[in-house]
Amino acid sequence: MARTTFNTGDTTLMDVLDQLGELQEGKLSRRKFTKNLLSAGVAIAVTPMASRKAMAAAEDQATFFTWGGYDIPELFGAYQEKNGELPNFAVFGGSEEALTKMRGGYVVDVSHPCNSGMPRWVNTGLFQPVDVTRLSNWSDVMPELVDLPGNTAEGGNVWMAPFDWGQTSVTYRTDLFELEGEESWDMLWDQRYAGRLGSLASGGDAWWCGAIKAGVDFDTLDSDDAFEKIAAVMREQRPLIRVYTDDTTTLEQALAAGEMVAAMTWNSSAVTLKAEGVPVKFAKPKEGALTWVCGLMIHKDAPHLDRAYDVIDSLLSVESGKFMINDYGYGHSNRKAFDAFDEETLVGLGLSKNPIEILQAGHFQRPQSQEWETRMNELFEQIKAGF
Repeated sequence: MARTTFNTGDTTLMDVLDQLGELQEGKLSRRKFTKNLLSAGVAIAVTPMASRKAMAAAEDQATFFTWGGYDIPELFGAYQEKNGELPNFAVFGGSEEALTKMRGGYVVDVSHPCNSGMPRWVNTGLFQPVDVTRLSNWSDVMPELVDLPGNTAEGGNVWMAPFDWGQTSVTYRTDLFELEGEESWDMLWDQRYAGRLGSLASGGDAWWCGAIKAGVDFDTLDSDDAFEKIAAVMREQRPLIRVYTDDTTTLEQALAAGEMVAAMTWNSSAVTLKAEGVPVKFAKPKEGALTWVCGLMIHKDAPHLDRAYDVIDSLLSVESGKFMINDYGYGHSNRKAFDAFDEETLVGLGLSKNPIEILQAGHFQRPQSQEWETRMNELFEQIKAGF
């Protein structure tokens, strides 16, 4: 378990401990726990905590290997109703980290890559096609999200069942960041706010956003010239960044406290902060946001294959979709999930019932080779270390 430090203010320590107990028992999501503390004015400093299921895994339940924030009960109502309890959760900070671990022999049932990495994952031979006939919600999945490069498997099946889609952009404090002109990626390179800017740590987001800032076309992303241009802007940014992290809660807390005035985030951070009354905005950069689709893949040696399909079906359900849209501000692959929201609400979240409108409005991530991924990650790690 992580070491956790609280500044309780007007909230009693007993209240905090009660909620922490519910968190560990799987009765309360980590995001809900954090929101409760923020709304109560409680400051919290946490190192990433293994989920309850990862710590004390139920041997007869499927394991879902995913990004932090998706290891929550709200997304698994259907799974829990059918199987009596939640799946096991294991959390990664970036998809390359996840793939490296599985290449090393770590076996899970379902994992959660994004479209730019999916063909590389398929090429490892570590995954089996998703039999769409075993998914009760498949007929409601948007075909625009299924038809991704490299996603066709034999027999009309797919390698990745699309689940969530959204944007990477700049969340900023409207009361603390003095905007000069239009919203732009330049905001995260603004010398006025040195030490008060934050960034996602994964090159799967930051390097691509650096490419947009550098004016590099994604069609030429793998060229030597592109690497030089992107590396130059990332080195320029490095002294300005207070923290690189893939723990979005860390970025949200720093923005809420005013320690940061702007950070690279996904949609969910702005939605969470707005719900707590923090004056933030999810920018629409004049150069365009980074856009992506993520989904679900089954390990070839999945030890709980039937329940692997239960994991996927639960995540593709209307109930999970409503939660993703309302609480995280992400798009969902089930078209029926959008019926609960009017167009004004969706526009306010930066979404649309037509995912192509959003994905094509920004810079859509494209699959790259393993050689590119390795080179990019090695170079970005050097830059973050100050080299």
